[in-house]
Amino acid sequence: MRELLEDIRLDAAKSLNMARTMSEVDDLRVRFLGRKGELTSILKQMGSLTDEERPVMGKLANEIREFIESLVASKTAEISQILLREQLATEKLDVTLPGTRPEMGKRHPLQSMLTEIKQIFLGMGFDVAEGPQLEYTQYNFDLLNISEIHPSRDVQDTFYVSEEVVLRTQTSPVQIRAMKEHKPPIRVLAPGRVYRRDTVDATHSPVFHQIEGLVVDRGISMSDLKGTLEVFVKKLYGADISVRFRPHHFPFTEPSAELDISCFICHGSGCSLCKGEGYIEILGCGMVHPNVLANCDIDPDVFSGFAFGMGLDRVTMMRYGIEDLRLLFENDMRFLRQF
Repeated sequence: MRELLEDIRLDAAKSLNMARTMSEVDDLRVRFLGRKGELTSILKQMGSLTDEERPVMGKLANEIREFIESLVASKTAEISQILLREQLATEKLDVTLPGTRPEMGKRHPLQSMLTEIKQIFLGMGFDVAEGPQLEYTQYNFDLLNISEIHPSRDVQDTFYVSEEVVLRTQTSPVQIRAMKEHKPPIRVLAPGRVYRRDTVDATHSPVFHQIEGLVVDRGISMSDLKGTLEVFVKKLYGADISVRFRPHHFPFTEPSAELDISCFICHGSGCSLCKGEGYIEILGCGMVHPNVLANCDIDPDVFSGFAFGMGLDRVTMMRYGIEDLRLLFENDMRFLRQF
């Protein structure tokens, strides 16, 4: 048996030395050390040895196994180095060649418009405030003087998570939070994403963006509201733009109005954009309802305020002449590269 074991040692050394690929090395490993390998077959004959021969042959067999395993590991490492050198030789990089520049994105038109509007109101002393998009009905409706029978509270108009939680339908709850957390004077701008049950088409989406503003202080009047919004409109669209206020109704303001601006395309003469009227509706506004102030623990006999709200998507579409609201949400680079 000693002769057979020594023959296996010599044969393994010679064969592994001649191996040139990983596959050949693995085949030799299985041939000598596998479950049906040559060394294993010899070890199965250990039962025929005497008690004196068995430990001697067992020790020799283990030495030969370790010897073959070391040869396999060494040859594997050697071939790995050869393959690595060949790979590096064939995959050389010319570091002097110009690299491929990553494609740079562009600021979204909604973000550009939001930044511009923020800068206008920051210049007038406003702070920017944010709030949760998942909102309590108390903040989204009740504290805003919106009655339980108001159509906006219907499940056909609002996404309800539960009876007490909704996806906010406006950023007005941010104004409520501002009045509850801070004492007057208050000047906040509240931009953000809002949700309503609308079917997607060229002018409607269940997800859109609003910007609302709030001012609360002593002696705030309708003239302050009109002056603030006129400054905003002229800075946004140009000094030659004229404005008009039309009476309207909102539950959270009294009196309420809608603000129209003269069409910046036809300058009041009538065109397809303004539908021949010469003016375009841009936002809703009004004096904060006394009930809303009282709901936020602000004494309406001492303080007054005004609020306004506009659709960021609508203002952006008007600025850039975009005719389909869906283009703002599709992230088509062919569209976005225009801005």
